[in-house]
Amino acid sequence: MYLGRVAVQSYEFGPPASAPVRTDQANTTPRDISSNFDLLLQCCAAAIGSSGGFLPDASVDVDWELFANLAERHDVTPLVYRCFHGLPNAAPHAALEAFRRGYERNTRKNLRLTFELTRILDCLAACGVDALPYKGPVLAEALYGDVGLRQFSDLDVLIRPQNLGRASEAVQKLGYTPTNPLTPRQEQAYVATGYERAFDGPSGKNLLEMQWRIVPKFYSIDLDVKGLFERSTDVTLGDWQGRTLSPEDLLLVLCVHAAKHAWVRLSWLCDIARTLQTQTMDFDLVQRRASELGVARIVGISLWLANRLLRMPVPALLSAPMDKDEMVVRLGKEVLRLMIQLSEFDVESPDYFRLMLRARECCRDKISFLARLAITPSTGEWSAIRLPGPLFSLYRIVRIARLSSRVFSAAFAQNS
Repeated sequence: MYLGRVAVQSYEFGPPASAPVRTDQANTTPRDISSNFDLLLQCCAAAIGSSGGFLPDASVDVDWELFANLAERHDVTPLVYRCFHGLPNAAPHAALEAFRRGYERNTRKNLRLTFELTRILDCLAACGVDALPYKGPVLAEALYGDVGLRQFSDLDVLIRPQNLGRASEAVQKLGYTPTNPLTPRQEQAYVATGYERAFDGPSGKNLLEMQWRIVPKFYSIDLDVKGLFERSTDVTLGDWQGRTLSPEDLLLVLCVHAAKHAWVRLSWLCDIARTLQTQTMDFDLVQRRASELGVARIVGISLWLANRLLRMPVPALLSAPMDKDEMVVRLGKEVLRLMIQLSEFDVESPDYFRLMLRARECCRDKISFLARLAITPSTGEWSAIRLPGPLFSLYRIVRIARLSSRVFSAAFAQNS
């Protein structure tokens, strides 16, 4: 059940006293932010069709510049335009025009990226590489029926880990080069522990992400890529036809992806809500897979947020386990406070990793997360110190040292 503005005020939205605030909005009070954020929630709920027919109430004082900044921060500018378009006097003409221009810019960009995605997929297929596009244009079309209604800046393609080398060679024919080149030894280690390689393309940097996992291995969420391919379903994008994630896998992947980023973007909750609305799925299967993966709490938090903020009804098969876990609501309330902060939440901070720990329901997964996090080196360690090949295994020590330094620095900053 969605409680409108009461929900916003009852959770005491606003950054905690220690949270940094942007200097250009230093005079903005938490109350100002919460009222504008509440309107943003109403707009998104109306735009995705989960508001039950209720229209946004812009009769309260709205700081339209702050409101636009919030919409952009949460990647929902096109949805705000969709909501206000056609509603007479819902927003000042200047504000509505700014949202219209934002929607049109986003549509043009997304159409270019959609064309680029089909080029990449055709190239991979010609080289014998199986690929599943997800998020980006495929998700925009499947969930919103309009590629311009979802904001994205890159293209995500899921491949099998053994095909990374062949896939990299294939896209180089289209002008793509790795964003961060790795030595053969580093690439071998990264395939074992990482999850994606980013590529710069003719149209910009970090344009393509080829993934062989949904999240890095240290998160201890072992979604089986082989199973994702086996359960994939048909999808059409313009004239291109191929495969994408099954509805059940898509819902789990979207919840895990939102959790990986601490749920701080409203657009990710809109995607989850639209998935529940538009996709036919076996909710019992979703619940069983979530439990097997140890992400039942992550799914619960995601659905609780979508329900609380966007009025999205939660299917009974998914709400029952959620209602039994008191940490779902507790962590959901913490996330709400993070969502409305004007400053970015540091996803490399100790607070972030504590949140990730508490978001897991099984002690085994918590221990695995900590252990893998502590001893799994990645590109940060490889770029910080150059070790010769025979000493490559020592990067685990470098990893532990860098993490310890970060923890001690954070503790010192809090005590000073």
